[in-house]
Amino acid sequence: MYKKSWYKWEVLALLWIAYLLNQADRQVFNVVLPLIRDDLHLSDVQVGAIATIFNMAYALFVPVAGFAGDRFSRKWIVSSSILFWSVATMFTGLSNGIFLLILTRSIATGGGEAFFGPANYSLLAQYHSKTRAFAMSLHQTAYYIGIIISGYAAGYIGEIWGWRSAFYIFGAIGVIHGIVLILRLKDKKQDTVPVVHSNTSNNFLEGFRLVFTTPTALTLTLCFSGLIFVLTGYLTWMPTYLYENFGMSLSGAGFHSMFYTHLAAFAGIIFAGRLSDKLGAKNPSLRMMMQGAGLIAAVPFILLMGNSITFLTVSIGFAGFGFARAFFDANTYTVLYDVIPEKYHSSASGVMIMTGFAVGSFAPVILGYIKSVATLSSGISMLSVIWLLCGLAMILTAKYFYQKDYRKNHE
Repeated sequence: MYKKSWYKWEVLALLWIAYLLNQADRQVFNVVLPLIRDDLHLSDVQVGAIATIFNMAYALFVPVAGFAGDRFSRKWIVSSSILFWSVATMFTGLSNGIFLLILTRSIATGGGEAFFGPANYSLLAQYHSKTRAFAMSLHQTAYYIGIIISGYAAGYIGEIWGWRSAFYIFGAIGVIHGIVLILRLKDKKQDTVPVVHSNTSNNFLEGFRLVFTTPTALTLTLCFSGLIFVLTGYLTWMPTYLYENFGMSLSGAGFHSMFYTHLAAFAGIIFAGRLSDKLGAKNPSLRMMMQGAGLIAAVPFILLMGNSITFLTVSIGFAGFGFARAFFDANTYTVLYDVIPEKYHSSASGVMIMTGFAVGSFAPVILGYIKSVATLSSGISMLSVIWLLCGLAMILTAKYFYQKDYRKNHE
């Protein structure tokens, strides 16, 4: 019994490291972006397009990944995913132009990473029921730490050995952990969903139907899209913003653009996860209220990031932005699973992630275009409007729809 009780925390640890590598790998391109641009003679719009196509490929494959996660071994989906994207990352280092970058980075890496998310979250949710929000919050800290590590390490490696070496090293580490997952990760047998060979098209579409006809899930998905749009724009262009506007080194820009935001988010999500479990036990709709309040609270800090002339005020903007967004992160999948039947958790996750990254994929190229015709500062400031509208939508949905959707799912 003790071993069974302890193993759920080993699962969290294994998936935590996998998620850290997932986010670190994704950030490598953003950190060494100026080196790639200059070495391969690309424009700001072209490098923005590479990031945009990455997110489009991710969005295209993720509903398929969600469907697969409800029907096949989640252990093998997660393990195969990390091996595939890590090998694709290593091949990215061999690229000599925009075509190969799109093929290896945008399509292969993006497609490989798409299969990780739905199965990863569903497997974690299977092992954690009463501790779900707390486990999800701890798991989310891997996102922050992975980006911080990548922000500095990829920049340092790029400066010392060149941008190609950053992809080789991060990819190789991912391959090693993929092997560890094969050896240690296990499906939770009693919750494993058997393979069903009939009516597959209807089952595939059921995840879409549930998300888009359940008001709480629909609002969550639309606001998740707004979240991803802002975060994708921030993650893609903020290292370059500090590199060009504040005269930092590449490693310095990569580190400072990510450290304050994600350190504050780390602290915020531990607090928000505990608070969510406490408040959610009394009134589940308060989880979504927390998400909306977090987005609205982040608005002035986004404006501070985009309009400050000193790095001190920019860093304050980073920290406030990170702490506030943690209240959204701590509740995302807990809210979704509150209103979606358990057997469709992975499919519904895939639909939400697909929609979010399809919308968010346009942020890098849009900000790249704004940068070319105006300033990157103005583009960053415009992102605040998106979170303000999303925050208001979530608070209204929590007030008028959440309880009804929650009761319907738990009848």
